Order: sequence, then structure tokens, then C-alpha cells
Amino acid sequence: MPQANIPSEDEVLSYFDKFSNWGKWGDDDELGAPNYITPAKVKQAIATVQEGVRISMSRTVSFEPSLDAPAPPVHFMVESGEGWASGDKVSSRAFPAATDYFGMIFHGYTVTHVDALSHFFWDGKTYNGKPAHLVSTSLGATFGSVEEASEGIITRAVLVDVPMIRGIDWVERGEGVMIDDILAAEERCGFKVEEGDVLLIRTGQLHRRNMEGPVDRAAGSTACQASVLPLFYERGIAMMGSDTGNDVNPPQYEKVPSPIHQVSITAMGVWILDNADLEAVSEACKERNRWEFMISIGPLRLHNTTGSPVNPIAIF
Repeated sequence: MPQANIPSEDEVLSYFDKFSNWGKWGDDDELGAPNYITPAKVKQAIATVQEGVRISMSRTVSFEPSLDAPAPPVHFMVESGEGWASGDKVSSRAFPAATDYFGMIFHGYTVTHVDALSHFFWDGKTYNGKPAHLVSTSLGATFGSVEEASEGIITRAVLVDVPMIRGIDWVERGEGVMIDDILAAEERCGFKVEEGDVLLIRTGQLHRRNMEGPVDRAAGSTACQASVLPLFYERGIAMMGSDTGNDVNPPQYEKVPSPIHQVSITAMGVWILDNADLEAVSEACKERNRWEFMISIGPLRLHNTTGSPVNPIAIF
């Protein structure tokens, strides 16, 4: 699709003021747009469940390095079953159980995770005008930690399947998903993006990775283009997510290299789901000709952190 109607950098810079939710839920609010997920919204989501079918939207965490994960998560066994293979009895000095250690830098391009409101900054501030130094190396995210979502993100999700809408295999690297893609999906698939929704965007980039293998970040990636940000604000979404890292690469703007993250998080308070696996849920939607479903995302209650690995579940 030709990249028409791409906003200028000056226009994107104006979004920080035009689409600000600072103070909307109080000067000390740390949750942001998930405040749109009211009890009534949760009940609306539950009402979409017809079959009780559950589908994971998480990638499997791999501990092997790849071109797009040169520093992958680390895993090793603290205790294993190898020493108990002979059927030795429990003694006072040992316990017959296997235990693991794992650690990860989950922000990146392969681990499915959510970004809390402490993850990005603009002009020295994070969401709600709080100074960036409240996220420090010594204390972590003392404002806007992922703990704010300890009750989970449980709401209605809608899926925009861009390759299906455009009739292609995947959106090309360096090319953005446009607002017209979302509007076309609404018309064709019979849904409307509403307040409190999780808006999921399938670009086909993970499908391409599955088919062709991983590539270095320098090869570029697709994502939503900054032109979709007015829709995020006007519709009042709680979270957006895709099968990518959620910003077009190479960057399209010099001063705002990550507009989806920077404007969504710092101005709107919209949380972001990175690197989801939307392949199975896309097929499930096609089978049912239904593009809305209940979503359940439970971030770990990690103290003073800027996000969390997650396993989002779609429920039909």
C-alpha cells in the first residue's frame, strides 16, 4: 500500500499535547488508559464468550540466540532428575525435585511482553507529567510500574488482520499500518474499536519470520505508522499490541524515533503489548468470521519494573 497521508514530524510532535490524558484520572494516576476498563466493560467482554475456546497469543520463550535476539533469555537447571534416576530414596540431605533459574531482558523483539507507563519518556517526562528520574537505576520504576496492572487486563479485544484486509502475505519491513487499514477492517469485519478495548494489529511479520527465519534489526520492521495515533486517542483504547515491536524501523522521524511508544505511553497512558503471536487467533477469527473476543493478560507483579513478560489469552 502506498504510504500516503503520513503525518509530518511537526504534526507528530503536536500529538503530545493534542492527545494528552495527563490529569484525566487524577494528577497521581499511574494506570492510564486501562482506567477505561470499567466493570461494565469487563462484563461486555465476558458476554462475547460463546464456546469457552482459549487461544494463547504468546510466543514461546526461546533460550537460544538469534539474529533478532543476540542476548536471549537465560535458563539453567538448579536441580534436575538426573541424580534420582536410580530411584534413590529421599534423605535428610536431599529432596527429589527439579528446580529452574531463568532471567531475561524482555524488552526487545522476540519476547511477548507488556510495556508499563514507565517504559518511555518525552522531554524529560513520563506519563502524567512525572519526571523521568522517577525511573532510576537504583530503585527502578518508582512511578508507573507494571504493578499498577496487578488486577490484570481483562476486556474486549478486536483484531485487525492487515494482510487479510490488503490481500497480501505480510506488510513489508519499513512500511507502516495506516489508519485506513483499521477503518477497512471495521467495515469488512463488522466491529468498531471502542473505549476500553485492546486493539490488536496483525502485520504478518511473525508469519514471515516463521517462513524465512529471523533477520537482524537493521533489516527493518513494520508496525503501526504514527498516523494511527489520533484513532487510539479518539476511540479511547486501553492497550494496543501487534506481532511486532510496535514501531516502524528504520525510524521515519528524527526527533520522535518511536512515535507509537512515545505518544501512546507518555501522552495517552496507553499500555503496549509487544511481539504477540497472532497467527492462531487470526485463524480462529477467520473460522468464526468474528473479530472480537475476550482477552486476559496477567502481568507478573514485579516490583518497580517497566513491564513484564506475559501470555495473553483470547477466549471465544
